[in-house]
Amino acid sequence: MKVLVTGGAGFIGSHTCVELLDAGHDVLVVDDLSAGFADALDRVGVLTGVRPELEVLDITDTAALCGLFARHAIDAVIHFAARKAVGESIEIPLEYFHTNVTGTISLLRAMREAKVRQLVFSSSCSIYGDTNGTLLDEQSPSAPANPYAWTKLTCEQLIAQECAYGEGMRAINLRYFNPIGAHPSGVLGEQPRGVPRNVLPYLAEVATGEREYLQIFGGDYPTDDGTAIRDYVHVVDVAAGHVAALNHLEDADEPQLFNLGTGVGTSVLELHAQYEREVGRELPYRITERRRGDVPRLVADCSRVQDAWGWHTQYDLAQMCADSWRFMQRNPEGYSR
Repeated sequence: MKVLVTGGAGFIGSHTCVELLDAGHDVLVVDDLSAGFADALDRVGVLTGVRPELEVLDITDTAALCGLFARHAIDAVIHFAARKAVGESIEIPLEYFHTNVTGTISLLRAMREAKVRQLVFSSSCSIYGDTNGTLLDEQSPSAPANPYAWTKLTCEQLIAQECAYGEGMRAINLRYFNPIGAHPSGVLGEQPRGVPRNVLPYLAEVATGEREYLQIFGGDYPTDDGTAIRDYVHVVDVAAGHVAALNHLEDADEPQLFNLGTGVGTSVLELHAQYEREVGRELPYRITERRRGDVPRLVADCSRVQDAWGWHTQYDLAQMCADSWRFMQRNPEGYSR
């Protein structure tokens, strides 16, 4: 298929482009490069032998999107393009709703006009909100605790309405947990613009000496070591999950929802300790006050996707940290510097 990947120059999007190309698909990327890097697509070309075509445009620009669909015979869409930082969403909530929700409406309109009726949506485990310590399955109640999570839930609902009232629409929503790591080659990885807003890229910059210490938000959560617990999943596993979803869109007579995670909870201090083992030295950290919008624990029950597609993760936490550190060592100044 010819697959449009919105946000395909970003962290998860670029890794998904690798998996799509390796599976034999043709890939077109739309990205405004506010968070992604055109150079990441060069790296995709290095890994696969094919550099995806890139069109630089704003996902909220419906007219520009419609023009893109008119120029290309697109079969399906994987939709990543969004703002994605929990903390930032609390600071600028309206911008998050504009980019994430308005952008999704714009995409759905362009898809309807072009009669492209297959969509895989990049959703989030943050929709589940605070939990009682149990594994989260797809029937767990929604309880968004921050504007970012609310935008993702709103987009899922928009997609459900388009499936209900837009003829022939098929969609799969993937709620994945906390993607980290890098391509095992060290060629492709995560490069934030500015100060990292997620724990692992920040920790990686502490390891390179760019940052003085890791700031851990909250040491008084109801967990064994007091720090928040997350289900960290390798970005290549997440990328493979999107390709699996693409292959199963024909099964989606109505909108489908699947978790992507490992089912293993790791505290921030446990992640920090594992990264220290990979780097081979101590990495300074400081525990500060909790960050508004964070919850104590988010860990996936992935039995549904395993039963439906046979999808399961290939990489453990040690591999995630090792691959992240390999990318940082090979690219100390990023993609293009």
